[in-house]
Amino acid sequence: MKLTIERSALLTTLGHVQSVVERRNTIPILSNVLIRAGNGAVSFTATDLDISIVESVDADIAMPGATTAPAHTLYDIVRKLPDGAQVELDASGDDGRLVLRAGRSRFQLSCLPEGDFPSLSEDDLPHTFEMPADEMRRIIDKTRFAISTEETRYYLNGIYLHETEQDGFAVMRGVATDGHRLARVQIPRPTGAEGMPGIIFPRKAVGELRKLIDDFDGALAVACSDNRIRFSFGQVVLASKLIDGTFPDYERVIPTANSLTMEVDAKLFAKAVDRVSTISTEKSRAVKLAIAPGNLTLSANSPDQGSAVEELPVSFEGEGMEIGFNSKYLLDIAGQIESENIRFRLEDGNSPSLVEDGEDSGAIYVLMPMRV
Repeated sequence: MKLTIERSALLTTLGHVQSVVERRNTIPILSNVLIRAGNGAVSFTATDLDISIVESVDADIAMPGATTAPAHTLYDIVRKLPDGAQVELDASGDDGRLVLRAGRSRFQLSCLPEGDFPSLSEDDLPHTFEMPADEMRRIIDKTRFAISTEETRYYLNGIYLHETEQDGFAVMRGVATDGHRLARVQIPRPTGAEGMPGIIFPRKAVGELRKLIDDFDGALAVACSDNRIRFSFGQVVLASKLIDGTFPDYERVIPTANSLTMEVDAKLFAKAVDRVSTISTEKSRAVKLAIAPGNLTLSANSPDQGSAVEELPVSFEGEGMEIGFNSKYLLDIAGQIESENIRFRLEDGNSPSLVEDGEDSGAIYVLMPMRV
């Protein structure tokens, strides 16, 4: 194998695929990226056996072929090369090494045989559809902050994607929860997604997909089964195993009868919570909301640090009430609000609160209270 490629194109592609590779691997070949050249392009493949990314990029191919090379080392070398450099990758020798040349720089990397690289499963994925990249970005951005990191509740370690109906309209929903807060966002159901199974898209794969589609504006071709999902777009294919578990019945925790409504300027609220929480203890991060008609008092107390109080004007009618929340959870949700005001639907200081965005009726958030 021998090819020449422009440094920025190589760096972008390697940046995408190498992030799948774990820094510590007990299986040596999983530390490597598979490089396969032919037909005017070179493809790079990386996998951790759960997720795989394949990305192709145009290159000047002098000799088709394939090899594997250490993913992170190769990426670090290319990252440090000067802008605009032409990079030559040469694995035509008999010594099992990849030679990288750029200007006056020359590197030799130990390779492992192409045949050692795991063959990627091409399972039958019966459910196929397309969806705009911006809608996938919206689902991820508005839910992933609520994904659980608790490994014992593995079935919460991802975004639950499923199709359903609401008010007679077919929708696709993304839901994430860690038991303390819940985020649910929905989009019109993509054509072809009817009948797809409810799937749990794992946290790591969510993060990798979000990076890959950051600057992509077209449609994603999605294919899935009960245990795998694949996204194809541009020159990239990302495939991932799905979490084998049952997502809880999240509808049961979404309050439907909270009778009190408070509206407050979203930006002012977030800044006030951030300021007041400076004084709260690191462990609980508790902030108390004392709500009265026309006025919200935010407060935090710490035995070691002291106390903090801030008042904000709000729209609220009814009996005054007090409720406590984890300030980080409040800030995570406030960061997703696109309209000027954030709306809280409340019942009492011990019941879950529903949080809504006035300009995005497809997204709702549920927040459990805490004692303060």
